[in-house]
Amino acid sequence: MGSHLDGGVGARLVARSAGTGVRVVLVRRPGAHPDRHRVVPRRVLLAHTVPGAGWLRAGSLLDPRDLLNLDLAALGAGAHGGFGEPVVGPVLLVCTNGRRDVCCAVRGRPVAGELAAEFGDAVWEATHLGGHRFAPTGLLLPTGYAYGGLDVGRGRELLVGGEVVLRGCRGRSTWVAAGQVAELAVRVLTHTVDPEVLHVRSCERDEDGDRRVVVWHVDGRGWRVTVTERDLGVRPVSCGADPAPATALVVSRID
Repeated sequence: MGSHLDGGVGARLVARSAGTGVRVVLVRRPGAHPDRHRVVPRRVLLAHTVPGAGWLRAGSLLDPRDLLNLDLAALGAGAHGGFGEPVVGPVLLVCTNGRRDVCCAVRGRPVAGELAAEFGDAVWEATHLGGHRFAPTGLLLPTGYAYGGLDVGRGRELLVGGEVVLRGCRGRSTWVAAGQVAELAVRVLTHTVDPEVLHVRSCERDEDGDRRVVVWHVDGRGWRVTVTERDLGVRPVSCGADPAPATALVVSRID
């Protein structure tokens, strides 16, 4: 997925986002690049993914440098500052970044294109979303749930259902990696599909290297989840890449 955004603007945005909890992702409409180096309005999506306090807003800018005026620290804390207008309904980002992993482009673009033909502006191609070995990958906003092995049927389910689709779910990007694994494990254990009711209260590392994660439900229930790093051996880390040592975070206990 090529970008026509000024590289200096992008680099400054990424640098300014450090430590704010904000992640910058480039998106475009599925298909051929729309601007052809012309001055056209750029669509901007802002999302806050904390359960119970999430929102999604959209606006347009003629000059991408105006993005540098955004208060990223405030955005990370959940304050949008009145930017744009609220978006009704979810938006699905589908990774099509072939520079990072060719499988994202080869497998992701057909999914994005077919879903966009049905759902219009609710579907966007995106740069690297992480987890490219699970291509095609997607990110649902404003909940922030990430998905691997995405296909058109599951994408349709994400866009119309309103509940957390557990099949193919890789966790809520709101939380740190161990928190994502723990929260998803509790969802699977209890078959909780309401996206707004589970929170990660804490995540601490023991001296043995395990993570102890506390997951809390708004009804007062809580779980202590032990997350362990497991060696997966040597395997390709992305499509076409040479094999390399790989690890994964797995749940070893839920109390």
